[in-house]
Parts: sequence; structure tokens; C-alpha cells
Amino acid sequence: MIGTHGGAVRKPYSIASAPEDARRDGFVELLVGVADDGAAGPHLALERGALVDVEGPLGAFTFPDSPGETRFVFIAGGTGIAPLRAMLRHALQLPHRNIGLLYSARTPDEFAFEAELRGLSQAGEIELRQTVTRGAERDWTGARGRIDGAALAALVHHPETLCFICGPAAMVDEMPRLLLELGIARERVRIEEW
Repeated sequence: MIGTHGGAVRKPYSIASAPEDARRDGFVELLVGVADDGAAGPHLALERGALVDVEGPLGAFTFPDSPGETRFVFIAGGTGIAPLRAMLRHALQLPHRNIGLLYSARTPDEFAFEAELRGLSQAGEIELRQTVTRGAERDWTGARGRIDGAALAALVHHPETLCFICGPAAMVDEMPRLLLELGIARERVRIEEW
């Protein structure tokens, strides 16, 4: 829970950096959505040096300490990429891992951490698939539309895949069913709703 120091209102944000990042850098990253004027809202001042109040971390949507799986698929919608980025960066530290990321945004301009994720993909560290759900302001040659079974099937290579989902409610509701149809057991699907 984050808010301007001394303010009455705090709102939930997911940590977007892995534990290793925080230990190394001495800070945590948050993904903060802003309006067209750059404001986060009355609960949070984004000026350099502004103090914020932090409560937490809270919640249980975390990457397991010792996963039995080696294939991980992260399914993100919009700012739902924040906790998934933290987990993905942590998973990259595992000695044996195979990582896929399916990331949906309304427009190409709304992909957070895009340069970093594309760099990981180009380096062969992750399999990255992106899709946009609305009209694009810039040229977009990638996939369009909501995430469907075919998009998931491209990243789910076997039933022992551990899947993490975070995004809009409709997407989070739909993904477990689609994963089940692909042979992923419900206990291998972890969700965060916001």
C-alpha cells in the first residue's frame, strides 16, 4: 500500500523488481499508471524526492522458493506485468529454467518494460509474445486481440508448466479455463486479481 507521506489514502501497487534487484540496488521498483497529464492521482505525488508511506509488502502472489517445475509461463494484461516482471527476473536466476511471457496491452504504447523484455527475448532468455487489444497509434505488426487458447498453446509446451496470471478481471477469470484445456492442472496456475 503506497501513498503520499502523511496522506489519508493509500493504494495497492505490486513490486516490479525481484528480491535480488532490491538487495543489489537498495530500492524496489513499482509500476505506477499515470493519466495523460502525468499524475498518478491525488493519493500519490510523483515529484523527485517526495516522501511516500509504504505499508507491506502484503499478499501471497509470489514465486515459490523451490519450484518443482522448470517451465514457467507468465500471462500479463496491462499493468499486471508488474508482479510478473518481479517473478520473471527472479526465475532468471534459477540454474534450470525455461520461461515464456504472454503480455497483452490495449495499445503498443502501453507495454511497460518493453525494451527490457524484448532484450531478454533477443538474448534467448525468455520466449516473448505480445498482443494488443485496441487500435494502435503506431504501426503494429504483432498479434491483435484478446489472449486465446492458440496464443497460450504457443508457450505452454508441456503439462508440467507452472503458470502465473495477473491482469484485468476478465482475463484472470478466463485464463485458468484455457490452461486447463491445454492440460495444465489447476494447482499449477497461480493468479493475482486487481
